[in-house]
Amino acid sequence: VTFAPLYLSHLCVNACHYCGFRRDNPAVRRCHLDTDTLRAEVEILAGTIGHKRLIVVYGEHPSSGIDYMVDTIRTIYSVKVPTKRGYGQIRRVNVNAPPLPVEELKALAEVGVGTYQVFQETYDRRAYARLHPPDTLKGHFRWRLYTMHRALEAGIDDVGLGALFGLADWRLEVMGLVYHARELERVFGIGPHTISFPRIEPAVNTPLASSPPSPVSDDTFRHLVTVIRLAVPYTGMILTARENAGVRRALIPLGITQTDASSRIGVGAYTEQAPKQDERQQFLLGDTRSLDEVVGELARMGYITSFCTAGYRCGRTGKCIMDLLRSGAEGRFCKLNAVLTFREWLDDFASDETKTAGEQV
Repeated sequence: VTFAPLYLSHLCVNACHYCGFRRDNPAVRRCHLDTDTLRAEVEILAGTIGHKRLIVVYGEHPSSGIDYMVDTIRTIYSVKVPTKRGYGQIRRVNVNAPPLPVEELKALAEVGVGTYQVFQETYDRRAYARLHPPDTLKGHFRWRLYTMHRALEAGIDDVGLGALFGLADWRLEVMGLVYHARELERVFGIGPHTISFPRIEPAVNTPLASSPPSPVSDDTFRHLVTVIRLAVPYTGMILTARENAGVRRALIPLGITQTDASSRIGVGAYTEQAPKQDERQQFLLGDTRSLDEVVGELARMGYITSFCTAGYRCGRTGKCIMDLLRSGAEGRFCKLNAVLTFREWLDDFASDETKTAGEQV
């Protein structure tokens, strides 16, 4: 499964020592998307590139609070763009956002949010305290830790966990993710819909991001991805374009199920003709290949890229999807739709080379 990140705001009240968007970083130009620019960004993502899923990213700031989140998600879902044989549209809006109270999470559930992601960053309490100043909203470890509990209580069916590897001992982070998943299973009967494991990357004017406290080598990264895959076999596993193409090529066969492509992480970057990795980005990307290039490579590796989102619209979320995933039955629902949506994407968006590879697989 592929997706694209869509950053809606640079504004943030936090001061995380590893983040380019921290409030005290004067090197970052600040802005957030208005409705017209947002629609233009989505038209490119859905109508030119061919994405069906987004992960929208909000900073923790009053200007991008719950009302802004709800309005922008509605706008994203409303955009339809004519293509060669039909139309392009974003069908699944996943959200990477700050921890929210139950009342605001209910508003996200009502607007039809997909997976709600909040990464703990690090499960090491001491490291967390060093990296997140106590006078900031993000300085409250337990408020962040129990976000997924509140989201499931609020009626959001699918939640996503993650840790930023490089901030503390990777073994502690892996165990934190596994135990977090088990706690959700114990309390709610369902675990995380996805687990992400980004490695810290350099960011403008952010020395700690260039020299992380606990760097993770490529070999160790392969090890920890494998452990998570075995420990939480039902979950979707997200490997992002933070990693370079070679690392992604090597890790996908270990059980990765989702990855981004054509990724631009500057606010308003998709509407630019020649975007740069500059002072508007939270970090530097390792893989800037287009969706067409990534889909073509996956096809040559023997993989069908699924653009299907029918299961979510049919209610196969939450406990329903978990029961199917745990039993292995989900493939009987998804495989045919994967083929059909792959064919649709090839007809509407693929280059000749990618179309040939896709038809072969």
